[in-house]
Order: sequence, then structure tokens, then C-alpha cells
Amino acid sequence: MDDVNQEARHPIGVVAERTGLSPEVLRVWERRYDVVRPVRSEGGQRLYSDDDVGRLRLLRQATQAGRSIGSVAQLPHDELARLVREDEAARLARPADGGETPATALDAPLAHALALDADALEAHLDRAAAVLGAPVFLERVAAPFMRLVGDEWHAGRLTPAHEHLATGVVQRVVLRVMTALREGADAPAFLVATLVDERHEIGALLAAAAAAAEGWRVIYLGASLPAAEIVAAAAATAADAVGVSVVVPGSPARVAAELATLRARLPASVPLFVGGAGARTIELDPAAGETIRVRDLDELREALRRRATIPAR
Repeated sequence: MDDVNQEARHPIGVVAERTGLSPEVLRVWERRYDVVRPVRSEGGQRLYSDDDVGRLRLLRQATQAGRSIGSVAQLPHDELARLVREDEAARLARPADGGETPATALDAPLAHALALDADALEAHLDRAAAVLGAPVFLERVAAPFMRLVGDEWHAGRLTPAHEHLATGVVQRVVLRVMTALREGADAPAFLVATLVDERHEIGALLAAAAAAAEGWRVIYLGASLPAAEIVAAAAATAADAVGVSVVVPGSPARVAAELATLRARLPASVPLFVGGAGARTIELDPAAGETIRVRDLDELREALRRRATIPAR
């Protein structure tokens, strides 16, 4: 029976279904914490054993109870199982009090930002990214948190120092998420930037990470680039799609002109995605080619998913 339990026979999709962990989380946990060591099939596909699946289930339960993956990743099986049983017993003994709601889920990271505690904020976001997986983390934690920080800053409840600290921490965490999802040269390429004079790059970075979570190879150029430079980079990297983020358009007419230039110079086969809060105020020329306005990361991911067949991993 032990031999059967140790036989590597489950692909990553099956393991994700059986454990409740997304493939992104599985890959991050393997690379960063060495939680299990799947073998590779002749075609390069990860294969897991029953023992691997059991351990991953325990690790998921431990992190759901509030423990960081780093603190439990290397525990022996028996000790990990004991810890999970203790946490479950404590949960059942706790009076039901409603728990965390969407309205309160960002209270802890906002409190860390208010305290200018970058380490605590980064640890909180790292744990959320590992437990939730890249798509959920980006759409349900990182993006709403940055919107909340912006709202609090505009309301005068956060200073520029608070906003800069929070933005810097989110950028570091999202960059790590994106790096962990790095794809090979055969993956479709998505080039992301912001237009000239647009210094707010967190939206572009979130879009880049969302594309990486969908299996795209991301070329991230950062902030404030003229349309001509973006076109040149897209040609040099053979980009299959281009995305720009517009947060605060200083001149909507100028942004519209830059987008028109970008669309005109890109190959007709390369779709141009435009997102960000400021993009809602920009008029897009319907005759200029395939320019797609996306409202959020979920919509971007769905659009990218329709445009590329990503090889199974």
C-alpha cells in the first residue's frame, strides 16, 4: 500500500481539485518552500503521489487556520497532522461571531499601512497570495486594497507617506507573484506599460501579474512610455497582445491621441487592451482597430483566456 501511495500518478489539475489549492499556489509552494517534490513525466508534466496530496491538504488546512506556510512547510507529517487537529478543535470551540466579511477583510492591511509597518503589511499580503492563489489574490485583495488606499488618501485619512509605503509593498508582493508564474518562450507574449506622463503603474503591474496567472509570458515595461516606444518594444518582443493602464489622465485628449497612435502602429493582429480608472473617461475610436476596454482584472483574464490556448502544465 505504501508503494501505491508513493507512486507519482496525479497531474497538477487533479491535485488542485483534490486539495483546493490552485495550480499557482502549488507551484509557488514547491519553488519557495519545497513542500513536496513531484516528478516529471516524459512530457515534462508534474506528477504527484497520494502522499503528496495528503500533505498538501494538511498544509492548506494549517494556512487556513492562520499559520504562515513558511512556519509549517518543513514540519514532519505527524507533527503537521497534530497541529491541524489542534487548530480544528480550537475552531470548533470558538463561539460563532460572524467572522471576517468582505467589508472587514482589508482592515488588517490598512491598519498595517496606517502604522507604517511595511514588514507586517508585506507578511500579510504574502500569506494572502500563497493561500488564495494569484488570480484571487490580485482581484480580491491587491486591487481592492489599492483602491481603498487611494480612497483613504483622497479623504485625508492617509498621508502621502502612508500611500507610498502601501504602494511600494504591494508592488514588491505582486512582482514576486508574477516572477513565480514566469512562463517559457513558447507562451503567448503580453506587453504591458503606461503611456507617457502616467506615473501610476500599480494598475499596469496588477494587469501584468493577472496575465502571468493565465499562462502568458509577460514583458513589463513600467511607467510613462511614449506610444512609439511601446510599439517598438512590441515588435522587438513579438508581443501577441499589448496592454496599457490609464489611472489619472492629465489630458484625456492627449491620452486618446496616444492610444490612437499606438493602435495605428501596432499590427492589426495584436489586440490593444486599455484598463484603469482613467480609461473610463477616454473615448476610443471604434474604427481604429481592435482596442478593448477592460473594467477589471477578471475581465482582462477572461479576454486573454479567449485569445490563447495555453499548453497544459
